[in-house]
Amino acid sequence: MFELALGAVALVTAFIGSSIAAWQDLRTTEIPDEISYAMIIVALVVYGTQSLLAWNYWPLLNSFMVGLAFLGFGFLMYFLGQWGGGDAKILGAMGFLLPAAPSFISPNFFNLTPFFPFPFSFMVNVFLVGAAYMIIYAIVMALRNRDIVRKFKEDMAASCRFLLALSAALFAAFIAIGFALSNAFYARLSLGEIVADSILPLAATVMIFVVWKFARAVENVGFKRRVSVGRLKVGDVLDKSRLWEGITEKELRTLRRSKTRYVWVKEGVRFAPAFPLALLVTALFGDVLILLVRSLA
Repeated sequence: MFELALGAVALVTAFIGSSIAAWQDLRTTEIPDEISYAMIIVALVVYGTQSLLAWNYWPLLNSFMVGLAFLGFGFLMYFLGQWGGGDAKILGAMGFLLPAAPSFISPNFFNLTPFFPFPFSFMVNVFLVGAAYMIIYAIVMALRNRDIVRKFKEDMAASCRFLLALSAALFAAFIAIGFALSNAFYARLSLGEIVADSILPLAATVMIFVVWKFARAVENVGFKRRVSVGRLKVGDVLDKSRLWEGITEKELRTLRRSKTRYVWVKEGVRFAPAFPLALLVTALFGDVLILLVRSLA
C-alpha cells in the first residue's frame, strides 16, 4: 500500500511539475531551474524510501539511470539547438520521477498491452505529441499574424511549378516502383490498383512539402523580429546564437555600449507543454507509435 502511495506521489509530482513548467514557458518563455530541481529531489526521496523499505538499491539506481539518460538526451537536443536548457532539465526530472510505470497504471488506464517499457514509450510520445502540438502552435500563430499567411501564400505561389513537376515525377516513379514490386513478388496487380496505391505516398509527400513551407513561413516571420538594442532585455535569444540561450545582463551591457543599434532576436515553439501532455497520453494509451501502426495496417 505504501509503495502505491509513493508511486502516486512520483506520478502526481511529474504531472504537476511539468504543468507548472509549461505554464511558465508559455507565460515568460523561461522555465525556472527550481522546478526541475524540486522534481528531482522528490524523486530521490520517493525512490530512496523505496530502496530503504525493500532493502534493495534497485529503485534508487533505476531512477538515477533513467533520469541521467533523459537528462543527457535533453542536453543533446539543447546543444543541437533544438531545445532550451529548461526543456532538457524538465525531461531529466521526468526520467528521475518515472523510471518505470507506477503499478496502479500498469500497463495503462485503458489496459492496452504495452510493447515498450514506460520510459521509452514516454520519450517516443514526447516527440509524437510534441509534433502535433507544434503544428497546432504554428497554426494559432498564423491565425494571429496575417504576415505569416501572406508569406506562406507567396512561397507556395513561387513553388507552384516546381511542386507540379515534382508531383508528376514522383507519381511516375511510384507507379514504376509498383510495377517492379508487383513483378518481383508475382502479385500481378492491375494498372488501376498500382495507380491507386501510388496516390497515398504521393499525397503524403506533397503534404510534407506544404507543411515544410508553412513551418518556414512561421519561423521566418513569426519567430524572428528586429528590435532596437535599447528595447532588448535579458533572456532574449539573439538570432545568431546557435544555442537557445538568452542574453545575459553582462552581454546586454556590452551590446548597449557598442555602436550596434538593432539586432534580430528569435523565438521558438514553447515546447514545455508537450511534457505533461505526453505523460497523460502515455498513462492513458501507452505506445502511441504502436497504435498508429496498427491503425494504418
